[in-house]
Amino acid sequence: MSEFINNTSRRQEALKSMIAQLHAGKTVEEVKSQFAALLAEVDATEIAWLEQSLIADGMSPTEIKRLCDVHVAAFQDALEARAGVALERSEPLAAERVIAGFKESNVVVLRTLDGLEGAVQAGKWAEAREWLRRLRQHERHYLRKENVLFPFLEKHGFTGPSTVMWAIHDDIRQGWKQLDERLGERPDPDGVAAVLSPLAEAIRQMVYKEENILFPAALRTLTAQEWAIIAGNDASPDRAAPSAETATPPAASLPVMSPVARDGLLPLDVGALTARQINLLLKHLPIDVTFVDENDEVRYYSAGRERIFDRQPEIIGRKVQQCHPPTSIHRVQRILDDFRSGRRDDAEFWIQMADAEGQRRRFIHIVYYAVRDADGSYRGTLEVTQDVGHIRQLEGERRLLDEGG
Repeated sequence: MSEFINNTSRRQEALKSMIAQLHAGKTVEEVKSQFAALLAEVDATEIAWLEQSLIADGMSPTEIKRLCDVHVAAFQDALEARAGVALERSEPLAAERVIAGFKESNVVVLRTLDGLEGAVQAGKWAEAREWLRRLRQHERHYLRKENVLFPFLEKHGFTGPSTVMWAIHDDIRQGWKQLDERLGERPDPDGVAAVLSPLAEAIRQMVYKEENILFPAALRTLTAQEWAIIAGNDASPDRAAPSAETATPPAASLPVMSPVARDGLLPLDVGALTARQINLLLKHLPIDVTFVDENDEVRYYSAGRERIFDRQPEIIGRKVQQCHPPTSIHRVQRILDDFRSGRRDDAEFWIQMADAEGQRRRFIHIVYYAVRDADGSYRGTLEVTQDVGHIRQLEGERRLLDEGG
């Protein structure tokens, strides 16, 4: 196999041949023996891109996920032999900080998993439920990968491995839910073990894949600027590495990618859209929105297909007070004054009304929101109106996975 060592494309073809043999039923040891010379030189980046190449060749991500642990077992010796090898370039502090945060989070999840397994083995069910609650906090770690790290990797064409990992995240989430059900009021030890055993293995394997494949590949792939955005700071050296408790913030606080204005795109806080796309987006919202600026003038309303309250273009530029009957102007003014002074940030109302044919009652939810800029200055009011009758009647659950196909 020595002829493959210094030829990247031929190395990838040899690796794919190796994986194909695993999928055909050969054992890990058989394959490792045949490809020993190649495996001695393979690194984490090549392994990560191997899954990408397999998907590009038509292999289903589901099939790759099914044998993902077998793939890792085949490469394990090579990964561990190269674990201490220095990277070819010095990584920026932001990258080190992000990876340190992920690794600290992994230390916490493994320690928590040990605690959960110990409590289950001892039959301490209340303690086990508490350990499971802590274990499920690792959700923030997976969200940070999915919502921050994966999008940057995908910009470099790195989509296959993230797809496979995300699917395994979902398996782990399902395992958490099932274990929570098994740890109910009267746990059955065998039933709990039947769920916990594969769940624990999946979590430990994910930690191994992250630290030996994903993170090294990301360090070699992403730019210093991208790492700085992921870190959510300017990568200044006086910032300490995050603790395990703060290393993975909730999705709402995750850093965002800076948009680039190009090809007629208008840069937004997150992403960039053309004016036409923005107009279409607003028209297709399942709600009515109206925006009044800081001078109390109507500047916009969404012209959707089925508005709840009629609006005409002539109101644009008109004082909002003039758009209400005289009996309610003082109430409108009080809301605007409260928003402007900061006394409150929203005003909520709901009414019931007949539809246009008088056939049914509609339950209309109306909220006025104060719009403020980054320094808290009042910049206007947003009115959001929605018929929530259908929503109020919903019961139980319907998940995306319940969708046919």
